[in-house]
Amino acid sequence: MPRQFFVGGNFKMNPATREAKRSLVKILNDATIDPAVEVVIAPPSIYLLSLAEGVRKDIKVSAQNCYSKPSGAFTGEISPAQLVDAGIPYVILGHSERRTLFHETSALVAQKTQAALAAGLSVILCVGETLQEREAGKTAQVVEDQLKPVVETLKEADWSKIVIAYEPVWAIGTGKVATSAQAQAAHADIRAFLAKAASPAVAENTRIIYGGSVTAANSKELSTQKDVDGFLVGGASLKPEFIDIINAKKA
Repeated sequence: MPRQFFVGGNFKMNPATREAKRSLVKILNDATIDPAVEVVIAPPSIYLLSLAEGVRKDIKVSAQNCYSKPSGAFTGEISPAQLVDAGIPYVILGHSERRTLFHETSALVAQKTQAALAAGLSVILCVGETLQEREAGKTAQVVEDQLKPVVETLKEADWSKIVIAYEPVWAIGTGKVATSAQAQAAHADIRAFLAKAASPAVAENTRIIYGGSVTAANSKELSTQKDVDGFLVGGASLKPEFIDIINAKKA
């Protein structure tokens, strides 16, 4: 079976107002969207429920983070069980901003991933290298090191609920974007690692999407790469061009 193309929109700490949120929902609800694409949007937690209720039913909603415990005295956190109870199907974990700004380790990301899957969530699992690591030729090693703790905790069946987002840190919000060849090479390396560390079936079936200054202008070429199964879009997901990115595979 071919892997279903996947386009996610990570709104980060946007939109700033409820009015801006309503404008985004209208753009999405009025758009003509390729029905072959799985579309998932990730707003701030305060907007999760209203977006889930207000956006069209062929667009899913994701949390941007969750904790590794089902309940307890963890001020400011949201549990996987709460997300499932609220009808939220996805969560983003391991984003570079969580790793760098909030000092989340790969071990903690693995714990969160395991907890999310156990609760019934699907996970958009982010990995990626810094510019210094890329220039040192360490891209594959860095990404493998980020994936290893997750691979070690998951059963093969769990991988059907994982989407890996390769996001080179140097390309996030910078306007720089990996060339289609660079993206393809990194995705192929990830797939080869999964074949070795998990199984050939996991490698073949797991969707690996690209994130890092994705726009309408570069999405078409990136989408033609053999191992690029979609995108995790940042800033452009807040603009009308997000629709063009979703439809990048359409002729």
